[in-house]
Amino acid sequence: MSGEASTPGASPRAPRPGTQKSSGTVTKKGDRGAKEKPVLVLPPVGEEEPKNPEEYQCTGVLETDFAELCTRSGYTDFPKVVTRPRPHQAFIPSASMSEKPAQDDQRLSASCSLNSLESKYVFFRPTIQVELEPEDKWVKEIYIRGWRVEERILGIFSKCLPPLSQLQAINLWKVGLTDKTLSTFIALLPLCAPTLRKVSLEGNPLPEQSYHKLMAADSPIAHLSLRNNNIDDHGAQLLGQALSTLRSCNRTLVSLNLAFNHIGDAGAGYIADGLRLNRALLWLSLAHNRIQDQGALKLAEVLRPFELTHTEVVERRRLLLEKGTQERSRSVNSAALVEKTDKTQTTKTPKGLSKKKEKSGGESVRKEEKSGSGQSPTQGTPKKEDPTKSGKGKVTIPEQKTSKGKGPKTGNKEKRSFLLESELVAEATETVNPLLEPVEHRNGKVFVPGNKVLLHLNLLRNRITEVGLEGFLATVQHQAQFSKSKSPSKGPVGLLRLSLAKNCFSPQCPAYTTIQELMLPRAPITKAKPREEETT
Repeated sequence: MSGEASTPGASPRAPRPGTQKSSGTVTKKGDRGAKEKPVLVLPPVGEEEPKNPEEYQCTGVLETDFAELCTRSGYTDFPKVVTRPRPHQAFIPSASMSEKPAQDDQRLSASCSLNSLESKYVFFRPTIQVELEPEDKWVKEIYIRGWRVEERILGIFSKCLPPLSQLQAINLWKVGLTDKTLSTFIALLPLCAPTLRKVSLEGNPLPEQSYHKLMAADSPIAHLSLRNNNIDDHGAQLLGQALSTLRSCNRTLVSLNLAFNHIGDAGAGYIADGLRLNRALLWLSLAHNRIQDQGALKLAEVLRPFELTHTEVVERRRLLLEKGTQERSRSVNSAALVEKTDKTQTTKTPKGLSKKKEKSGGESVRKEEKSGSGQSPTQGTPKKEDPTKSGKGKVTIPEQKTSKGKGPKTGNKEKRSFLLESELVAEATETVNPLLEPVEHRNGKVFVPGNKVLLHLNLLRNRITEVGLEGFLATVQHQAQFSKSKSPSKGPVGLLRLSLAKNCFSPQCPAYTTIQELMLPRAPITKAKPREEETT
């Protein structure tokens, strides 16, 4: 009883006689472990974070931003961001390597095979490959290949891609795009940096073939690659309409790659219709398609002077009328500005005259000279006599100061009018409609000079015969003659590279050989050689 009374802090259950202290400590540690265990299991509370992924502010580092946004959105296994591997240099074995015995090679064969298998699996694992700037290590290009890009991933990209200030290209190869995900991807592009100009969507066939949405008027894309997308004549029709119509024209797209598709003669005709009024596209590839002679003739016809249709003639007349009304309004506005300047100058000159009269006193000759600088038009003749009487250097200064008179006023008016016209012309040259180019009338028909802006056309491995080849021969002959009569600095001169090999004609065909002879001096590489010889 005395032993039980001496332990007031003991538990109500009586411990065993030899383990009072140790059992107390064990039970306390067990209680602590029982209390700490649920705390260690509590990280699932972090699952509440995916409910508010918008709270995260991107830092501009794609690797950390993408991982954080994926975890907040509830992704457990998401692709990693890695640098794009570079091709290795050719391995040249040295003498010391050749002297090694074959036993070492046998010992290392098993480990090498395992490493090679692991590397192959790592290669096919879904990743986001990035190419970095060599100095600043900013993300320059993004490569995604071989795994399905869903709409949730595009939503994450819409948050982590805009902070990349140096992003220039996005390449999506076989990512399972649909028409819906393509529309979300297009909505993502304006959010990115203005340096993004190149988009490659290869191996992504769409049922509706809505690739033309990438070539909208407000699209920032300058280089677009649509290879291996099963684009047929219907898709080519949509793309041709995106290049140009009577009322709209794409002015940002510079290169378009449509190789390895199913475009036939009708599709080539639609692309040619788009080239009729497009003056921005410089590079076009239609290689590995199904184009025959009819489509080739349509493409060749657009690159030399062609006849305008009735609707195009009507549209040209409408544009000429609008241009005339704009020029009249400009002349009226310039005349109004000139009248305002005259009024302001005439109101300023009497104040100057009154001050000069107070200062001059009774000297009438000086008053007349000073008043002539501001009012009388007959004072221009004595100014011309001054250079004969005095030095030329001293006379040029008062002529510049007397710009308030009527004779020099015309110069200022002309300068102002020229400034206004130059600004308007600068704006107009950027948005000139090809229908307003100088035309030629032949037998009651209107002919436009044709598309001289396209520099590169690739038609490798199609189904063109000698019939279609004759059309390109006529085009190349016309452009060669046109380039001789016009200096290159005054504007475009036509094709610099034309690829027609691997078609349904013999390489020794006379038309093909003459095309090659005519295109050889026009190629940029062959042009640079004689220039180097001249400099040496």
